[in-house]
Amino acid sequence: MQMPSAGRRFALVVATIAWSTLVLQYVLLIVATWSDIGPWLGTLRYVSFFTILSNFAVALTTSAAWRGGAAAWQRFFGSARVQGGTALCIAIVCAIYHFLLASTWSPHGLQLVADIALHYVVPVLYVGWWVACVPHRRLQWMDPLLVLLFPAVFFGWSLLRGAWLHEYPYPFIDVDALGIAVVLRNAAAIAVLFVAAGLLVVAFDRLAPRAAAESSRVRAE
Repeated sequence: MQMPSAGRRFALVVATIAWSTLVLQYVLLIVATWSDIGPWLGTLRYVSFFTILSNFAVALTTSAAWRGGAAAWQRFFGSARVQGGTALCIAIVCAIYHFLLASTWSPHGLQLVADIALHYVVPVLYVGWWVACVPHRRLQWMDPLLVLLFPAVFFGWSLLRGAWLHEYPYPFIDVDALGIAVVLRNAAAIAVLFVAAGLLVVAFDRLAPRAAAESSRVRAE
């Protein structure tokens, strides 16, 4: 189903903000770590945050929607499962940051700008775009379990990287500080959150109008 032009323009706005913020955060991190761990390990640290990976998913998904092409990457990021899964992941990024992590540090200047954009602006805009502009009634009840593979792989990578560098992206999965038993318990709780929130996403998708154009037509009638 072809997305209306308004939805593609909205996607362009979200993609522009997401890409710009990702670049800003990368520059800030590399500058901050240049004389410490260097650019290579700094880059590795950058791509080892679930927030960054989820924002990349937003940037790629909305870029694919804006371009509307038939290339393999556009078909992949234009699929219902990836669009809905990205909405799930970026919404959980926002929620976990707000309730668990925001109080643990106080960014200033450009870092504050990047922080707000990555954790609040991009999630709100993307979820709004997904709700209002993406064709619905395409998700299946098993999709949240498939989407769960993304955070599961991230968690496995975080444990491997942590064992190597003794550095973890988030305090609730810090094996050195908490021990593996507590970390596994925390990971299980987050997995339950993903599945429960994913089922809500699917429920909304299955109850929503099939497309924004259909919704507008119903209201006009």
